[in-house]
Amino acid sequence: MPPASPRLRRIRSLLMRFDLIPNGGRVWCEGRRLGYVQGSMDLIFCLLLVCGTERAIAPCVPGCSCRNESFGRSLICMSSSLQRIPEDIPVDVKKIRIENSHLAELPGGAFAIARGLESLWLNFNSITLMHSKSLQHLHNLSELRLQGNKLRSVPWTAFQECPALKILDLKSNRMDVLPEHSLRYLTNLTYLDISLNQLTVISPDVFLHWPVYQRTQQPGGQDVPNAVLALHDNPWLCDCRLKGFIHFVKSISPPIILMNSYLACSGPHSRAGKFFYQVELKGCFKPSAVAENTNVSVPFGQKVQLTCEATGNPTPRVWWTIGGKVIRKFNASFTNIDEETVRSELVIPSVHSTDGGSYVCITANYLGNSSARILVNVLTPDSLPVAPSLSPSSSEEENVYIDVRIAKQTVYGITLEWEAVTLNPAKTWYTLHFGKFADAKMEMIYIGPGVNTYSVNDLFPATKYQLCVTLRNQLPKRSQCIIFVTGSDISELEQREKLIHIIVIVCAMVLAVPAGMYACTTETPFSCFEKCGKFCRRHRREKALKAGTRDVTFDSLQTGSDAELCNRASKEDRRRRKQSDDKTHKVKTEHKNSDELY
Repeated sequence: MPPASPRLRRIRSLLMRFDLIPNGGRVWCEGRRLGYVQGSMDLIFCLLLVCGTERAIAPCVPGCSCRNESFGRSLICMSSSLQRIPEDIPVDVKKIRIENSHLAELPGGAFAIARGLESLWLNFNSITLMHSKSLQHLHNLSELRLQGNKLRSVPWTAFQECPALKILDLKSNRMDVLPEHSLRYLTNLTYLDISLNQLTVISPDVFLHWPVYQRTQQPGGQDVPNAVLALHDNPWLCDCRLKGFIHFVKSISPPIILMNSYLACSGPHSRAGKFFYQVELKGCFKPSAVAENTNVSVPFGQKVQLTCEATGNPTPRVWWTIGGKVIRKFNASFTNIDEETVRSELVIPSVHSTDGGSYVCITANYLGNSSARILVNVLTPDSLPVAPSLSPSSSEEENVYIDVRIAKQTVYGITLEWEAVTLNPAKTWYTLHFGKFADAKMEMIYIGPGVNTYSVNDLFPATKYQLCVTLRNQLPKRSQCIIFVTGSDISELEQREKLIHIIVIVCAMVLAVPAGMYACTTETPFSCFEKCGKFCRRHRREKALKAGTRDVTFDSLQTGSDAELCNRASKEDRRRRKQSDDKTHKVKTEHKNSDELY
């Protein structure tokens, strides 16, 4: 093809000026491809079209429309299925409007091809991430609208690329913080809307460092163009941290204008619903904690209440620890005395020897923390004066029969129940001896009168334990003890929502004990062991034959099975129980006869 003449080149440049885009020798005119440029007739034809009533339009983004406006061309994509910024944006557009689409991110250099862009509307999409270079090369951008997206933060340094920006709309997003220098690069802004976000606390320095505000404070600042701020409908937390910002809002005057000057507090509770002009805030300070009593002595089994007061601004948080661990098993209540003071009470319903120690009340706010220690001394029966009503009233009670059983089983523990016939049940104390079977010393837990149950939690898997119940100050007897072993596959049991395996040791026999049935003790007569052995051997044979099937649960054992034989009281046990009943009946009869004498 011969080189184009100077006249042809001038016509070609004229066509390009009127949006006739040559592509590899082809000419586009009114959206139609005319073919290769062969001569001046094709160019003259296109020139006639250009000079007509409608101007030529370059190819547009599929699914969108391109329009000629008074300010230039615009790209409009409304309710489209776009999931990312199109790569084939026309280079000559002045305005882009993409709304109600599925945009989730503004990547770096997303609009760099349209360097003449002046207005960018991206409202009501799902934008959650904005890259710090997303506005690269948009030096002419004067309007950016991002209303109704899901932005939690904005890369404020991105606005270095937009020195001409005058309108910034961030309404109805999820922003919960404005950095101190966030407005530093918005030097020519005249409209800023950050309403309907999640802002609770903001530093006054955000606006004091704003170049637009700084110009208003200089001599002759009244000649600065008005700048409109929209800050309403945020959940403002009106505590000491907002003191400077509320002072700034109260001092605003033209040329800085608030779109809605009735900014309201959402918290704390004492100020919820009040307007900024109605509140006066105090300064912030580090919290301090004070305990009413730092040394508490309490008898075992009694209720104890630990009290701590924390003072600070903003209102401090309070929690309790012992041994460096946060306390969760006891109830802690919190009461706001005033704006700066919180009162906390930790209640231990019934103290045991293991509950003694140094309790720490910790309080903190964003300025620091403080703590107060309370030492709790649990007075065990050995450290208390012996009261006749709390100890066995006669030597006859030394041989009182105590019937012990496992009443309930959970994933990680058991609940123990016992029954005893004593002369004065309302004043009889018990001692629970608990520990691993191999331990030389067992933990002793003292149980007050009228209580006949106790729960043991946090049992380890595949561990052998021993539990005994005696009258207070007595050593445990074999008939008052239960020895059991926990299962080893706890995770599998949890997944299947089964109870922990409790296996009671009877001499050399191993027997699974159903919940609620009496456990065999080491004093069970030989006939019981013989039946238990037969049952266990038969049970193991049946289990081997039924391999692959689900395990037998406690509830699946029949109440009339041979296993129940191992849990019945022996003749010796019944004899002891009868002796206890006879003794009690004898005492009552004597009392009755002595009353009748009068």
